[in-house]
Amino acid sequence: MTSAPCPFRVNRIDLRVLPMRTRFPFRYGIASLVALPHLFVTVELEVNGQSVIGRTSEGLPPKWFTKDPGTPNELEVAGMLAVIQNAVRLATLHGREPVTWYPLVRQLAAEQKLWASRHDHPPLLWNLGISLMERALLDALCQAWQEPLHAVLRGPALGIRWSELHPSLADDAVPPFLADPPASQLALRHTIGLADPLTAADIPSGEEVNDGLPHTLDDCIRAYGLRYFKIKLSGNLEADRHRLTSVASVIRQHASPDFSATLDGNENFQDLTAFREWFEALNSDPGLKDFMPHVLWIEQPLHRDSALNPELFDAFRNWPEAPRLIIDESDGESGALQTALELGYSGGSHKNCKGILKGLANAATLHAFRAAHPERDFILSGEDLANVGPIPLTQDLAMQALLGIPHVERNGHHYFRGLSMYPDGIGVSAATLAAHPDLYHQLPDGLATLNIREGFIAIDSVNQAPFGTPVAPPVDQLPTVKEWILQGGLGALEG
Repeated sequence: MTSAPCPFRVNRIDLRVLPMRTRFPFRYGIASLVALPHLFVTVELEVNGQSVIGRTSEGLPPKWFTKDPGTPNELEVAGMLAVIQNAVRLATLHGREPVTWYPLVRQLAAEQKLWASRHDHPPLLWNLGISLMERALLDALCQAWQEPLHAVLRGPALGIRWSELHPSLADDAVPPFLADPPASQLALRHTIGLADPLTAADIPSGEEVNDGLPHTLDDCIRAYGLRYFKIKLSGNLEADRHRLTSVASVIRQHASPDFSATLDGNENFQDLTAFREWFEALNSDPGLKDFMPHVLWIEQPLHRDSALNPELFDAFRNWPEAPRLIIDESDGESGALQTALELGYSGGSHKNCKGILKGLANAATLHAFRAAHPERDFILSGEDLANVGPIPLTQDLAMQALLGIPHVERNGHHYFRGLSMYPDGIGVSAATLAAHPDLYHQLPDGLATLNIREGFIAIDSVNQAPFGTPVAPPVDQLPTVKEWILQGGLGALEG
């Protein structure tokens, strides 16, 4: 790796689509996910006169980036593809001449924001395109230098100006919030969707999943040794009271007594008063008395349109015993977390789909708030958009470990069967097992899936690999975006 900012050229960027179907429906908020396109981004760079390939990928789930119940899923996916394709256009245009990573990503973000404002794309959505560009470029550079993410981010080769991410940081010093060394294992926080079966009795006749992996919550706890949980709720008090009581009963019966949980508010409330009534009713329910003290925080209870309303400052001050709340979907604009913390929230989340630089800036913001307000307990949570391996899962885990996040929501291994989404005969499972014998293990039929032991996943191989993994699925045989659309797109996949 170089001792100074390292320039490169962008020769080409290619997009391919892998259609994926879930093992069973995953209901989150207003959506029920049964299928989605998984987009692969391949970049070819010229680095020091040599051609190098970088990759990233991401599932494109409807109803998360724009939570509009009236928009058809096909239009939501079209919006995601539009912002990604515009980011590709910008990266190809500005990467023709030698550039370095940080200035290029900053330029892309500025121009993408301007373009998005003309096309009514909200920040959380348009930044998806930028996050894919920064990850694919970063992967190529890590591959070129054969260095892991944590080493590259600590060095000067990317040209990062840390003081621009947060004024408390010095450009010539490694940020103090980067874990050194990054964690060698992370606890897995298991998602419990709104319709996930808790026991075998909850599975309708004919909908059993017999694929060698646990399906129900009680089976997952026994198989994986789970001790952290994320529970999705609807905002309907009586439905949530019944659901949470049932979930709590299964967890108390099968999990370790020191379990912890987070609740996902799914943007169900328009103001803090309505949320407070809901929470206090649950918190005072005799049937939940032994469960609620295990709740660490509640994620995004307010709809993104009202989550950062200035009036929340007084509402938080008038509720000193409020649970810890964090933002997630409302973390779209730069500075959103700063605003949230000033209002009274306890933190935010990192997921790679929101961006590498955004994650670093948010970590810096929380570090500064911890120093200024030692009496408060701030949170940077690790969340998930059904990441699957080998690429997006490992890239996200590399960032979570570097940011010092101790437990992360993972659900891709649960809603998808290991690496079964890849066509037979292309060797993805075998290559992933060879590269990550700690993170993955082999099922009897040869398929690779996450190796979860006592609720933890081991990630030494992730931290040692260039940006998460050396595995490169052969994606050239997959359809391009245009070909996938001509084949029927999401409509064909959901049909």
